[in-house]
Amino acid sequence: MKDVTCIEDLRVLHQRRVPRAFFDYVDGGSYAEETLRANRSDMQRIKFRQRILVDIDHRDLSTTILGEKASMPLILAPVGSTGMQWADGEVHACRAAHKLNIPYTLSTMSICSIEEVAAHVDKPFWFQLYVMRDRGFCKALIERAIAAKCSALVLTVDLQVIGQRHADIKNGLTVPPNLMNLKNIIDFASKPGWVAGMAGTKNRNFGNIAGHLKGVNDVASVSEWVASQFDPSLNWKDVEWIRSIWPGKLIIKGILDVEDARLAVKTGAEAIVVSNHGGRQLDGAPSSISMLPEIVEAVGAQTEVMMDGGIRSGQDVMRAVALGAKSCMIGRSYVYGLGAGGEAGVLKALEVINKELSTTMALCGVNTIDEIDRRVLMDDYPRNR
Repeated sequence: MKDVTCIEDLRVLHQRRVPRAFFDYVDGGSYAEETLRANRSDMQRIKFRQRILVDIDHRDLSTTILGEKASMPLILAPVGSTGMQWADGEVHACRAAHKLNIPYTLSTMSICSIEEVAAHVDKPFWFQLYVMRDRGFCKALIERAIAAKCSALVLTVDLQVIGQRHADIKNGLTVPPNLMNLKNIIDFASKPGWVAGMAGTKNRNFGNIAGHLKGVNDVASVSEWVASQFDPSLNWKDVEWIRSIWPGKLIIKGILDVEDARLAVKTGAEAIVVSNHGGRQLDGAPSSISMLPEIVEAVGAQTEVMMDGGIRSGQDVMRAVALGAKSCMIGRSYVYGLGAGGEAGVLKALEVINKELSTTMALCGVNTIDEIDRRVLMDDYPRNR
């Protein structure tokens, strides 16, 4: 890790050390990947206003996220199957987040279960919920999150149907991986560290699902059940039902439209996440950063607005905060670190972003997160799309 200077370095290491199917699962987007690319290109078009001869000797990146102190305005987003990027990956990522004092979000589709992660960390984490057709299972998941003392529920609402990711189909992606596939065997043989790690853990299936439903235990039954469970009928009444069960802070993730943002506020959600699922769902949708200002203007005074999609650096965090986000979620950026080096890799990713944010604040003449607003950007950045 000593030679890593940016997230791209971690991405390169991740690609070398993790089987292709799992790297591509994280790295790619849906269909032609237009939205995946827009998340980055729109971000890079936002330019900073450099300031000089300002006393920036007392910079402080700390902030609050949903009323809790955090070392910087950053959250580890829910990412499925992270336990296949590195053995027990969810535990390692959660520990790294806690060491840097930022929130970690466990996915419904995690390899390590809610209970497994809770048993290996000392502080509460967030839990992300996909609403399945089996509402009894959803209710049980929420109750398990309550029992594990999860401090927030992140309800992801933009996966009623799954956008096709071509690479996953071509790679024959399965969890656990298909060991009878010759292409996989050759690929695994070139990744001995990954193979050794996976051989040393019992966690190789979707831990929140396997063994928690009658007859759903092995990879075939779990895969069949999951494929049938994403629910196209999901609607705002279901959000009200979840709100009635969940006693804690509710975050609605997947907002990309002003009217949807207003409806989310009406449910009583403490926060929303402006998100296009990292370019993995509706291809051709606008970038998250392009929609952020309009949504902040509409509901930012009523709820905490977060953003994800395209965050690869501390500069990107600053861009989003300048346009009204209270905090940012990262997915790929930390998973690259996880695949590159486990907990140490995630820590490196967070340290890189922290240092970049601090340096960018200095060169823009601000000392605290609260000082970051549109004044740090060049005047030609459009107020809305």
